[in-house]
Amino acid sequence: MKDELSAIANLMGDPGRAAILLSLMGGVALPAGELAHIANVAPQTASGHLAKLTGSGLLTVERQGRHRYYRLFNTEVADAIEALLVLTPMPRSRWKNASIQATAGSLAYARTCYAHLAGWLGVQIADRLEERGFLQTAGPKSYTLTPSGRVWFQSLGVRVPFMDSTPEKTSRRCLDWTERRHHLAGRLGCSMFKRFQELGWIITIRDTRAIRVTLEGKRRFWDLLRIPIG
Repeated sequence: MKDELSAIANLMGDPGRAAILLSLMGGVALPAGELAHIANVAPQTASGHLAKLTGSGLLTVERQGRHRYYRLFNTEVADAIEALLVLTPMPRSRWKNASIQATAGSLAYARTCYAHLAGWLGVQIADRLEERGFLQTAGPKSYTLTPSGRVWFQSLGVRVPFMDSTPEKTSRRCLDWTERRHHLAGRLGCSMFKRFQELGWIITIRDTRAIRVTLEGKRRFWDLLRIPIG
């Protein structure tokens, strides 16, 4: 087991491969050429990195004609990357006020964490859902969706997954690496994020994982959850 852990750590520790993995945290498949540009390496070098990451099970490849598109293998890979980011050093000033650098348009403010919403906004939503009794902490890694919470989500058209015996997969507590607090992940978190996009409350910022809140989104987040968005 220690050898396998060491091998994965070495793979993820290379700056070029780390850049590739981080760029795929938005859940979108990207071509090799774009990943080479992101990692600031030659195409041949990127090809070697991608072969290692794919061979290790960290990435999967989709073929469309002559082109190959790469994405993270699954949400567990994204979770591992997010967990490692939590261990990165943070300036002491951030610990006193975690949202101090969470300016609109930044990754710290709102971003995609693979397929769910993270950053200051994601944490604020999770906090308000708990305050209103829609979610309850069920352990270090999961939430419980209450009956009133189910009604609230369904009223917005959010598809509520079947709450089976694996709450970590349906309504998971994901430790946010910029806020150092939890946001909602799992299938419920993904459904919520998708619905907010469909409603036009949030939109992705091109070529980045950052999320922008629209004017309608600002109004609705305040009306529904009293989240102040300037």
